[in-house]
Amino acid sequence: MDITSQAVLLAQRLVQCPSVTPREGGALDLLEAELTAMGCACTRLPFGEAEERVDNLFARWGTEGPHFAFAGHTDVVPPGDTAAWTHDPFSGEIVDGRLHGRGAADMKGGVAAFVAATARFLETPPQQGSISFLITGDEEGDAINGTTRMVDWVRDNDQVPDMCLVGEPTNVNEMGDVIKNGRRGSLSCKLTVTGMQGHVAYPHLADNPLTHLLVMLAPVNGCELDGGTEFFDPSTANVTSIDVGNKAGNVIPANATAQFNIRFNTEHSAESLIGWLEEHFDRVGGTWEAHWKATAHPFLTPPGQLTDMIANAAEKIVGRRPRLSTNGGTSDARFITNICPVAEFGLVGKTMHKIDEQVTAEDIDSLTDIYTHILNSFFEQVR
Repeated sequence: MDITSQAVLLAQRLVQCPSVTPREGGALDLLEAELTAMGCACTRLPFGEAEERVDNLFARWGTEGPHFAFAGHTDVVPPGDTAAWTHDPFSGEIVDGRLHGRGAADMKGGVAAFVAATARFLETPPQQGSISFLITGDEEGDAINGTTRMVDWVRDNDQVPDMCLVGEPTNVNEMGDVIKNGRRGSLSCKLTVTGMQGHVAYPHLADNPLTHLLVMLAPVNGCELDGGTEFFDPSTANVTSIDVGNKAGNVIPANATAQFNIRFNTEHSAESLIGWLEEHFDRVGGTWEAHWKATAHPFLTPPGQLTDMIANAAEKIVGRRPRLSTNGGTSDARFITNICPVAEFGLVGKTMHKIDEQVTAEDIDSLTDIYTHILNSFFEQVR
């Protein structure tokens, strides 16, 4: 059996592990066995207690530099209505050249590809150097006890790589579409305005919180906050919920609550956005309370050695040179950027998180070839 077929088989076995966040589901056990057989030193890194406990895996082949890292996650989102799936979401069935199941695209196929690529590369190992793997079980969850804690451990234990490639499904329609070399920040707010309940026919005897709230929301109600940058689209803000809990049409409510989210580029920080909006809320007036949650800060890996290696490899293997992009949601690259240059490149993500998630076996094989080419390029000076 050739190595690309082994990549597809490993992806299939990973999909068969029911590793819905935060359950390990056997996925990390499987990878630890594979990586140990390849000569890697493996360390399990459980963080958190009780229901918040998350299992993670760090593995490293070699002890010297240069040091290249792969990162990814084995946890998956819930499958939803399993009866709606054409194939059982954890069957890992391969039908007509397509691997079916939850996590096939996001991102067990990518993990299998970089493990298989490393196995192939190590058939003729470099004279010196290291390859490591940061694999978490908490990317699809709150990301509290996963990669962010692993990054601290890597830094504290002198395991920091020179650069890292995250195998997220970055491609839109076909292999070779997109490299993610940065991500936007994400800031959410729950804003509550307190007024005074009263009869709608006598508004002068009440204080309608919605009057204040709607004006407060104006700057974040489906707005672009800037004109974008060379590498980022404009920052966007959108209201996601407004609730007064009022079932009576003739009563002014006592309280009104809204939620909104801002996806912002490097022109802003969470602190600057909070300061700007809280000044605006004060100017509007009324009694208000805001609860903020910054789940990601924007980052950018400038074009350079890492992005060039990925682009050259993709062009060589699939005949397309991917463009750089920073759009989309967040990923664990937002934590890894604090220790080394990081970029993302993986499978086609059309079906991620959907019913009947699936990828082609051909794409897994192509990705394995691309990752192998990247390793050869990175270690060419020490082979």
